[in-house]
Amino acid sequence: MEDSFSIRNEKAFGEALKALRRHAIKDRVHDIRRHFEEDEQRFSHFSLRLDDLLFDFSKCGVTFKTLQLLDDLAVAADVLGRREAMFSGQAINTTEKRSVLHIALRLPADEVFMLDGHDLVQDIQAVLKDMERFSERVRDGSYKGNSGERINDIVNIGIGGSDLGPAMVTRALKPYHDGPRCHFVSNADSAHISDTLSVLNPATTLFVIASKTFTTAETMANAQIARQWIHSHLGEKAVCTHFVAVSSALDKVVEFGIDSSRVFRFWDWVGGRYSIWSAIGLVVMLAIGGQNFRQFLRGALQMDQHFKATPLHKNIPIRFALLGFWHRVICGYSSRAIIPYAQRLACFPAYLQQLDMESNGKQVSLDGKPLTFSSGPVVWGDSGTNGQHAFFQLLHQGTDVIPVEFILFIKGHERNLDPMYDMLVANCLAQSKALMKGRSVEDAWHILVKNGIGEREANNLARHRSFEGNRPSIMLVQDLLTPFALGRLIALYEHRIFVEGILMNINSFDQWGVELGKELANELLSILRGENKADNRDSSTIGLLAHIQVRRAEQI
Repeated sequence: MEDSFSIRNEKAFGEALKALRRHAIKDRVHDIRRHFEEDEQRFSHFSLRLDDLLFDFSKCGVTFKTLQLLDDLAVAADVLGRREAMFSGQAINTTEKRSVLHIALRLPADEVFMLDGHDLVQDIQAVLKDMERFSERVRDGSYKGNSGERINDIVNIGIGGSDLGPAMVTRALKPYHDGPRCHFVSNADSAHISDTLSVLNPATTLFVIASKTFTTAETMANAQIARQWIHSHLGEKAVCTHFVAVSSALDKVVEFGIDSSRVFRFWDWVGGRYSIWSAIGLVVMLAIGGQNFRQFLRGALQMDQHFKATPLHKNIPIRFALLGFWHRVICGYSSRAIIPYAQRLACFPAYLQQLDMESNGKQVSLDGKPLTFSSGPVVWGDSGTNGQHAFFQLLHQGTDVIPVEFILFIKGHERNLDPMYDMLVANCLAQSKALMKGRSVEDAWHILVKNGIGEREANNLARHRSFEGNRPSIMLVQDLLTPFALGRLIALYEHRIFVEGILMNINSFDQWGVELGKELANELLSILRGENKADNRDSSTIGLLAHIQVRRAEQI
């Protein structure tokens, strides 16, 4: 049956898009400084709130007319209808004919979510309770390793969504850690697992193998090395005690040697990059405990409820997405920088790279036609203030305009270090202001002369020290980096990316672009191992293989 999610009025959308493009050309919308001069209340007019979450987009090059035209575009794209399609369980992942229900993972135990005549919430809560029971046993020391010692270290082995989410969240919530130490192994580079194992005691280490299919090449290669390590130190029987799995492939997990009672299930309606809310978050729960993990889920639920029920013009994820579409498609900005002024969120930009670029890095629409405009932007970033001393030069004076999304918390957990945290906050606000305000050549000249530089030399230096400004940025502010606040923040980005995909008319929930590389890697692996010959390859690949094989033979 054809899903209504794939149908929209392309004529109406095209007309709304043309109106938006005409407006962008004619109405001087990019002069952000002028907008502030003309509207003393611009901050209040161009910001939204959800409890302590402040979404400030006043430093973007938009006007009231821009917002109205963007809202018209959202209506033409049927954003609200497609939002309802997701929340009702329709198979909006059209290429894989699957529902997209990471939102169900956040529902409280007294809710009901029916899919194909079955209440998903019961299954979700059963897995959550299994996770809690197991986590508490590990955390309180009643779960023992093979030699009778308590578990002190957890190693999560996974890749993509089975690594980026758990690693980011675990590191972000460091102040809430009162469980075992957590380590993360993902890469096919053997150095990753070798370096991790080198500092661990096999008798007190527990491995979490996170793979939905239990066939992911990198994960299973690392899992086999971990298995051999446990076997060589503690014996074959220890594998059962020192390994648990997060997977839907029970037969493969048992074949590996993990007891079926230590398998935590998740479902095909949970995409990898949206799986942190599921059993993939087991390592997070081991670190921070079940109660804090449920607070993490509640934060996401609050954003789900806001996204689902709030009118379009006050809806933070929808406004966020419309601004992203404006920057990418209308303004032509090819990337966005994510700058959390929170060192514990240093991994957040990498997490968003997968969430955003794997979702919206597409070339065809839902009906398989080539896109007529640019799809998702490049997403990158680092923590502030580190980024200021690395790439902010390009943000301020580079020839490309790159919208910046600042993430800030008004206070830190280390209350005895508040004066230092004030420095962090001041720097964040200053960078946002500097991107918008800039500095004219004339102002730069006067500053140089005032500082004792001769007028002739000042003439030469002033252009180097000027900034054009009018560079857009968004500020997301919350009180404190808590499990609740982090859950809400992640859910905000999830819904923003979903709505951007609606506007682009693409499927944000598949990732076929990664498949060809996997297939070719398997072919080339057999050649590297001498099982096949390098026939019918391009000259570059043949040359590279030959170089590697010759150099290996020479034992460099």
